[in-house]
Amino acid sequence: MLTLFKSLAVIGALVGALAASSAHAAEPTRFTVEIRGEGPDVVLIPGLASSRAVWADTAARLEGRYRVHLVQVSGFAGEAVGGNAEGPVVSPLADEIAAYIKAQGLDRPAVIGHSMGGLTALMIAQRHPGLADRIMIVDALPFFSVLMGPTMTVETVTPRAAGLRDMLIGQSPEAFAAGQAQSMAGLVKSPQGRTDSLAWSMATDRSVMARAMYDVMTTDLRPALASVQTPVTVVYARDDAMGMGAGFVQPLYEGNYAALPAKTLIRVDGALHFVMLDQPDVFAAAVEQFLK
Repeated sequence: MLTLFKSLAVIGALVGALAASSAHAAEPTRFTVEIRGEGPDVVLIPGLASSRAVWADTAARLEGRYRVHLVQVSGFAGEAVGGNAEGPVVSPLADEIAAYIKAQGLDRPAVIGHSMGGLTALMIAQRHPGLADRIMIVDALPFFSVLMGPTMTVETVTPRAAGLRDMLIGQSPEAFAAGQAQSMAGLVKSPQGRTDSLAWSMATDRSVMARAMYDVMTTDLRPALASVQTPVTVVYARDDAMGMGAGFVQPLYEGNYAALPAKTLIRVDGALHFVMLDQPDVFAAAVEQFLK
């Protein structure tokens, strides 16, 4: 009998060790999460070089009725680099967020992603059918590089993406700061939003940013769109400040997402890339409709 008790104790210890090991394995290394509120789960993923604070207004509107999971990508906006110290960023990030949803026992959450975060959300829907109840993609295409030309492919853009990645890593601090300021002027209309987004970008680890940018430029999810059964809402921006490109925005989004079986496209006028900062009330209304 004593031998039996000893055996059971050993088995119990092994089970406990395995459980602890499993829990440790599920801990994110490529992002951190701030959880606010109670209710149905909503996961918010920011874009390239952005802080989770990009969702501050959205989270404040939702947290009284939803449990909001605010993702912060490691290496972005002053966050420690963590698991993004080397190699690809976006693809493993998508898998790790999916693992987080499973490990936390989230019951088919809604997932909202901006820019790179939207591409990440689409990856999750494509790779993990049924894991998310629905996803919202905010101002992101399934293949970013069509913005450089409609005939662009992963093969043709890869050398250019590699060159941009290496240039970004090697820029002087002065050149990097000037480039980021110029970029944000074309991405955000809101003065406060422009100030905030620039600060997040300047606080981002340069290598993580450059490798994530390379991932976005060389990832084409269009061939997988027809297989995505998760309902998808795509919110995209249009503004006269886009110049001649403003007239091409709607057909660009309609064409590139045409193969999605279950989709809703919402155009937001008077906004640039950071839709939630430029048109917070209009964006909030779109989120409410999405979550109904």
